[in-house]
Amino acid sequence: MQLTSKLSISTLVLTAASGLLAQTASHPNIVIIFPDQFRQNSLGFWSKDNNEKYIQGKADPVNTPNLDKLANKSIVFNQAMSNFPLSSPFRGMMLTGTYPDRNGLTTNCHKSKKEHLNSDALCISDVLATEGYETAYFGKCHWVQTTPVFDTNGTYVGSEKSPGGEYINPYDTYVPPGNDRHGFNYFFQTLNDNHYNPMCYSNDSIAIKGLKDGQMYRPHRFSAEFESEAVLNYLDVTHNQRDKTKPFLMVWSLNPPHNPWTPESTDMKFFPQYTENGKVNVDKLLLRQNADKTVGKYAPYYFANVSAVDHYIGLVLDKLKEKGLDKNTIIIFTSDHGEMLGSHGLQGKNVPEIESFNIPFMIKWDGKLKHKVNDLMLSVPDIMPTVLGLAGFENKIPSQVQGVNYATLLTNDKCNDIKKPTSALYIGIHARGVHTGRYTYVVNELKGKFANAYMYDNHKDPYQLNRIVDSKIPPKVLKTLKSELIKQLKSTEDKWFTNKICYEYLKY
Repeated sequence: MQLTSKLSISTLVLTAASGLLAQTASHPNIVIIFPDQFRQNSLGFWSKDNNEKYIQGKADPVNTPNLDKLANKSIVFNQAMSNFPLSSPFRGMMLTGTYPDRNGLTTNCHKSKKEHLNSDALCISDVLATEGYETAYFGKCHWVQTTPVFDTNGTYVGSEKSPGGEYINPYDTYVPPGNDRHGFNYFFQTLNDNHYNPMCYSNDSIAIKGLKDGQMYRPHRFSAEFESEAVLNYLDVTHNQRDKTKPFLMVWSLNPPHNPWTPESTDMKFFPQYTENGKVNVDKLLLRQNADKTVGKYAPYYFANVSAVDHYIGLVLDKLKEKGLDKNTIIIFTSDHGEMLGSHGLQGKNVPEIESFNIPFMIKWDGKLKHKVNDLMLSVPDIMPTVLGLAGFENKIPSQVQGVNYATLLTNDKCNDIKKPTSALYIGIHARGVHTGRYTYVVNELKGKFANAYMYDNHKDPYQLNRIVDSKIPPKVLKTLKSELIKQLKSTEDKWFTNKICYEYLKY
């Protein structure tokens, strides 16, 4: 791993904090919560009060009372897009405000790859730490290179030589102290896609039964419950986890409702509501016309995990209110990507179809933001600059940021200074595309050359049942979509533009 010249976060914080307490006292707390693989359609909010008209197709029959309550006090986005609907790329974009080719996470971290969020990237946590904020991260990280630097007990030794040489997980790994924690001074990391047996590493020894940072703790509890307990203790400041005189940034990334979807990985007390007399009726759970009900037979387990996540998030939201912290706290709920749930015969994510690409996003700030459903086509890199803008740090947005600060647009409905985007970029392993609202347009490559292209007309075909190949796309529409894609690839410095991938088709 290449070392960087960025000052250590501890040095930056110590240098800046002394003169910033008075300055930050009026700045809001910031809470960002994002469960893994949570569908946009799996918010109960969309099924209520005629809200279904704002989304593409039928909403899922889920029970999410706490998130519904939050949504009713939030700006709720119906066209927030996970530009690269995959765990690691989302985290890189959200934290840095940059697209994958700039931040280093161009696919998921895995032991067979060298993916790593650039150690010198300035994340939202880096910026706020230097501005005097307390910063905390809970849950799944998935942004550093997966390397065999652990002993057989899962203890971090930092070397592949004995007693190191072991991986703890093929898809994720522990983030050691230093620049790769990106300014998060309270650290409570969980990993492993096993909801009842997560691996936990923390610099809070009390939270992990006296173990040290770098030693693996296995709680043998439902991960969302276990994490929520640590979050609640952090808010209560049970053992000096933070300085109560400072505002805080708290990020919580839950693993469920990500797979596995089995009784052994589900909080089963939320399961019965998705059955009839103990029997599952998938026909009443999968309501979308494009759903393959054989492939999507895991729906009751997925929905039970959605309801479990809602429950534990609700405990945290209640605690914020109990402590009086909700009055000056920006609360964001979103997800790293969607879940196909049998649509198009698929499960998982990392495809351009709407169930994978469209994500939930809501933002609440009492007295500052008015509830509405907003059709702004929000991209993931827009989150970081927008949050900094809302919190009063628009002048601290790093120059490397590629996302747009929409803070003024959110606080002032009559603002005309900021133009809404006309499209959102889609990134796949071998594909690029744009979503314009009406259309979803995708170009596939093979060994750098054009393979094929197609489009969905989302107005006429909300379930995306009819792929329209490029030769059948009306010429004016095709010209506009190509132009939008080229504009996005150029402005984001995507490797397709810099390496002229599919040049014979896109004519950059």
